Amino acid sequence: MTTTTSPFHAGEQTIQSLAGVRDRIERKGHAVIRDYMPEQHRSFFAALPFMVVGLADQNGHPWATTLSGPPGFMNSADESLLTIKAWADPGDPFLSCIRDGAPIGGLGIELSTRRRNRINGRIENCIIGGGFTIRVQQSFGNCPKYIQARNERPRLRSMSASESRMASHLGDNEVSFVAAADTFFIASRSEQLDQVESSQGLDVSHRGGLPGFVQVVSPNELCFPDFSGNLLFNTLGNLEADARAGLLFIDFQSGRMLHVIGRTRICWDVPETTRSAGIERLIFLDIECVLNREHAFPHLFDFVSYSPHLGAEGSDSKIPQ
Repeated sequence: MTTTTSPFHAGEQTIQSLAGVRDRIERKGHAVIRDYMPEQHRSFFAALPFMVVGLADQNGHPWATTLSGPPGFMNSADESLLTIKAWADPGDPFLSCIRDGAPIGGLGIELSTRRRNRINGRIENCIIGGGFTIRVQQSFGNCPKYIQARNERPRLRSMSASESRMASHLGDNEVSFVAAADTFFIASRSEQLDQVESSQGLDVSHRGGLPGFVQVVSPNELCFPDFSGNLLFNTLGNLEADARAGLLFIDFQSGRMLHVIGRTRICWDVPETTRSAGIERLIFLDIECVLNREHAFPHLFDFVSYSPHLGAEGSDSKIPQ
């Protein structure tokens, strides 16, 4: 079931070439990116209590959010299909985006073990309020770098009515929340999003660092580092092809979810002090919309430890000021 064409689109190939890894990663891509889910991925998704997903709104802008349920709410009866028995909350930006044929990116992440797997595909068999199936077009694992370990409590957080705020910029409380974050998720899209037969569509990925690794330049602009990773450059390749991105910050104690969307620019010419801190590139996000949703994430996770890849002092994480 493997494909003979390149698993990477033009934007990813451009970033790989700029990074000097194009030929090597092309060979790696054929080995690790599949158009089906191996058995271990199918079992992995079935054991998770939540999944991070990326979808595009009516204007084509990617957003990141989560879908949750008891383990087993995701299942795979076929290596090319992942069925999700969950739906977006009324205040979720995804609510109007879930429909048959829509491209979707999914990230399964097990915080306690730092394991994660990703899928990209198209929605099928959508049942409003009930769930849908993803027809898998790409499936691949990711390294555990920069994931902070967290253990889930045995009960869901007490749910109360979700309060939301939408604005064109960050408020003071939201600035503090972002500046203290050690984790966020980013949804991005390829330029071929609307081509149904294309395997290049939406992608959602994890980013982690010590608190302060996301710099609030102003209430209208964020900056975050790009560290050494698997060199596939799925996210950066998408941003090279289409600058739009959707970020999601989660407070794993209160259930707060902060969605931030905007347009990115990639800075390759970084100071030597920045490179010496393990940062290869910087990504700036010009904020277009902020949606703050209190009590929206139904799970409770207790912090255990930072990723060992961040170093004792987190020198590979924070952006030098």
